Amino acid sequence: MSTNISSHEKAIPWIWLVLGLLGACALPFFISNYHVFQLSMVLTYAIALVGLNILIGYSGQISLGHGAFLAIGAYTTAILMDKADMPYWMTIPIAAAVCLVVGFLFGLPALRLEGHYLALATFALAVALPQLLKFKHLEFLTGGVQGIVIMKPEAPWETLFGLKLNADRWLYFFTLAVTVVMFVIGWNLIRGRVGRALIAIRDQPIAAASMGIDTPLYKSLAFGVSAMFTGVAGALSAILVAFVAPDSFTVFLSITLMVGMVIGGVTSLPGALYGALFIQFIPNIADQISKAAPWAIYGTMLILFMYTMPTGIAGLFRLIGQKLRPTHP
Repeated sequence: MSTNISSHEKAIPWIWLVLGLLGACALPFFISNYHVFQLSMVLTYAIALVGLNILIGYSGQISLGHGAFLAIGAYTTAILMDKADMPYWMTIPIAAAVCLVVGFLFGLPALRLEGHYLALATFALAVALPQLLKFKHLEFLTGGVQGIVIMKPEAPWETLFGLKLNADRWLYFFTLAVTVVMFVIGWNLIRGRVGRALIAIRDQPIAAASMGIDTPLYKSLAFGVSAMFTGVAGALSAILVAFVAPDSFTVFLSITLMVGMVIGGVTSLPGALYGALFIQFIPNIADQISKAAPWAIYGTMLILFMYTMPTGIAGLFRLIGQKLRPTHP
């Protein structure tokens, strides 16, 4: 009897996952195009937060510069679409590969740094990159201060299952498909040997090294993989907005990603989605509450979230699930 109950309990998360995906597929046909665009941006932020969680939550390294990797992914896609006339879907894996290499190479010298020193190094990356994108000798690629305007992809079909399919809805479904793929990759990495090695390095680095784990390699790999996820998010955001500019990737964006990860829940894949919803909608809500002091409202909400949910939104849901779960003899 207990075995059947245990199997039933294990199936519940998968049932919720399937229902959630079905709901996500149906939702864009019942809301406005602007709200469809907002949900697409939520998905891109969620991918970036998964990458940041791999680095901070699972490997224990600190980054305040992931907005730079978001910019690299976005500019890679924009340049390939604008200069090489490459299809938008083909730019995604290229942006991922570029960010993987850049992140891995950045992680190599960063191995000498830990804690707040590493945070300052990544912060410097976030400060420097927007200025580099404005550099006059790179304007032929980056567009300088003006940025790059790209064509927004059109839907390949006029209808889907008998329902009208416009550009915003198509890009939402495209982003949703990429998000599912990236979440599956993240889930496999975390649950596999790489994830166990990263957790061992985070919790007991000396013991991990004595067990034969190549600590420098895994730390650099964590940087590379994290940058890859963030680069995919940047590429998708460039396609959705159809525009990139240096001022879109300020230091504040890196801090916002950090806030989203903490609010959603560290070391939690669902937490990435909750954090992305916070990033996308809470500033708008704060602005609607007070036009005069929106950031004061935002700060108050942030303190309220941290005070009531110290382990993040995912931690709160996990706690509620434990309370509601029946105890079996």
